[in-house]
Amino acid sequence: MSAKKFKGTGVAIITPFNVKGEIDWISLEKIVNYLNRYVDYLVVLGTTGENPVLSDDEKLQVIQHVISYNAGKIPVVVGVGGYDSQDLSVKLKKISAIEGIDAILSVTPYYNKPSQIGLYEHYKLVAQSSILPIILYNVPGRTGCNLLPETILKLASDFSNIIGVKEASGNPEQIMNLIHKRKDGFLVISGDDALTLPLIAAGADGLISVTANALPELVSRMVKAALNDTFSEARAIHYSILDFTSYMFKEGSPAGVKSALCHLNLCENVLRLPLVPVSIELNQLIKSSMEKFTLNI
Repeated sequence: MSAKKFKGTGVAIITPFNVKGEIDWISLEKIVNYLNRYVDYLVVLGTTGENPVLSDDEKLQVIQHVISYNAGKIPVVVGVGGYDSQDLSVKLKKISAIEGIDAILSVTPYYNKPSQIGLYEHYKLVAQSSILPIILYNVPGRTGCNLLPETILKLASDFSNIIGVKEASGNPEQIMNLIHKRKDGFLVISGDDALTLPLIAAGADGLISVTANALPELVSRMVKAALNDTFSEARAIHYSILDFTSYMFKEGSPAGVKSALCHLNLCENVLRLPLVPVSIELNQLIKSSMEKFTLNI
């Protein structure tokens, strides 16, 4: 699949749970059907999907259900990462063989803080273990290590199935340096909703969004407008949803967006420990903020 399929708006979808803490398949179907009307691709089992608290069996079920509900309407990207490179290699060989997955999003190893050489070797094994395109995922605020531009550029040069990076370092200078030096066709995708507009202005290729779970039409319109150099429209949308976007992360993600989706009657406001729902005060702010938007559920 061409890397161009992942230019635009991807959404890192939540994993909905019922009041018993079980995966809510009915809500997941509603969410997929809501999102695939507006966004360009779905990202399953990312941070927003509460990946760390799902069993391996639950992860496979989520993948299979999303593929079934989506029915080939838009591409599906699956998050597969970890801090044990050899174990990850085994999982990738199995998961990348599942029909209906279009690419893998693989987060940098967390907790053990590898060097840049270690990160290169890790992703070398990832690339060799997957028959699918790989999108790297750099989010040092969560993982404790920063995948630097020179390492990304070397990986992109050495492995043809490494097609892009979701960049959530929060460092615009680092991201612009990568955009400036990347090879043709290599995607640089924003991993920060609030930074997406300036990053696209600097040459980024789109966004993998949390906010788009709740506001897929508005986020997609903003990204499309920015990619088409219609910055007056993009800027107006950006500022209209900026406060709401900040609420999505104020007490941690995906707690904020699950509150929003509950207000849209798309799922219960339930997370698995150690995550908990947002405070009563923030929940009300999210509800009040959403009332300003016309949403087509």
